Amino acid sequence: MKLTFWGATQQVTGSMYLLEVDDYRILIECGLNFDLNEKQKKALYDEQKSVFPFDPTLVNTVLLTHAHIDHSGNIPNLYKEGFEGQVVCTEATYSLTGILLENSAMLHQKRLNTANGKASNKKKKGSLVKDFPRDLYLQKHVKQALENFFPVAFGQRYRISDRVNVSYIPAGHLLGAAHIVVEVRDVDGEKKTLCFSGDVGRKNYPLLVDPQPVPQVDYLICETTYGNRLHEDLRPPGEALLDVIQRTCVDIPGRLIIPTFSVGRTQALLYTLNKLYLDHQLPPLKVFTDSPLSFGSTRIHQKYSRQLNQEARDFKEDNEVLFDFENLVYIEGSDASKAVSNYAEPCIIISSSGMVQGGRIEHHIAQNIENPYATVLMIGYASEGTLGWRLLNGQDSITIQGKQKKVLANIEKIDVFSGHGDRDDLIDFVKNQDATQLKNIFLIHGEAQSMRDFRDTLAVKGYEKVVIPERGQSYEL
Repeated sequence: MKLTFWGATQQVTGSMYLLEVDDYRILIECGLNFDLNEKQKKALYDEQKSVFPFDPTLVNTVLLTHAHIDHSGNIPNLYKEGFEGQVVCTEATYSLTGILLENSAMLHQKRLNTANGKASNKKKKGSLVKDFPRDLYLQKHVKQALENFFPVAFGQRYRISDRVNVSYIPAGHLLGAAHIVVEVRDVDGEKKTLCFSGDVGRKNYPLLVDPQPVPQVDYLICETTYGNRLHEDLRPPGEALLDVIQRTCVDIPGRLIIPTFSVGRTQALLYTLNKLYLDHQLPPLKVFTDSPLSFGSTRIHQKYSRQLNQEARDFKEDNEVLFDFENLVYIEGSDASKAVSNYAEPCIIISSSGMVQGGRIEHHIAQNIENPYATVLMIGYASEGTLGWRLLNGQDSITIQGKQKKVLANIEKIDVFSGHGDRDDLIDFVKNQDATQLKNIFLIHGEAQSMRDFRDTLAVKGYEKVVIPERGQSYEL
């Protein structure tokens, strides 16, 4: 049995790990790498002569922990390059991954049309220009991928080969997200077990269940996004959000712009706002939700409400709806999105993406960044180099939509809506494992310093067999 680390090694994005059991190959995660720019990706793909550093036709099965694009976003390319197997994930992950991949394909199609200069020529629609990036995929590739997903339930064991069983354990973090436990029996019948953490959620998060403990395993592959950080704001989400709204939209009649991810984070925000509204705490402000993707994601959260935490299920039973309240406006078309800029009253604008990298949020930031009565509220992680990262780091000017603009708007941050467990949550996750029985802990999905610091923290706790893999590094298990 061999495990090779092909992504999210000493960086956060691009999760991808290849487990080989004799001649049976299992790919765990198949995510997009946001840490590479287009030039770097092109060089890498040209060198590999593929999007992947391995032959996709030799992969038998994909295991997916959750829907986020840095875990799922390259699945259509896997099929495009010859993969013929199934993607195993939970039902909710299947639904959320579907809308995320379809949205990605739509964006790829727009880029393709622009590159071709023939957006209005239907005969050419879907064709590829010669030098377009290898990782482009279209709706037909997404459709092919989704037809081969195999949804499974939490807590059940599933056989994916004669010697391999898998089970999915709730991880929090996102609707449908799972820790994946892989059981492998060798020819003598001896069992070895691995756990891929996916992204570890945090306790008492709006809507989501707490991450569940994992039974003892031999090998633990653990994320480290917050491996050296604690969440700073310990207030309940409603209290923290209401404080910002009061200061930015009431005390000073301005507008509050919240960049957020359409899948998961937006629903946590809307649920919290709905609770504030029903408790008569929310001021009479218009709340604009500007993301078609978030509308689809909200419907999926309603569909799978039985998988939400007890508080959310009770709230739905008492109030019938989780997310809709008076003054909430869903924006659909791009013209309506731009028209929000003309709304003169104090308001809240929720739009994607959360790192302010692409999406409709760029228009809202561009229109308001030089307005001292506007506030941009960052509520989650932003990768280094993204526009969100630059705002958080206090740059006094930014380039957005091709124009240089001064940062006169107020920039604030709260982390009560971060879906990632912090250092203490990660320690709690690892502490379910007896250090004397663990053969190794592999640290992934974090910045290099975060991994090194978390390794040191684990050593103090008695976990000394901790490895930080490099990209392409393989381990015999």
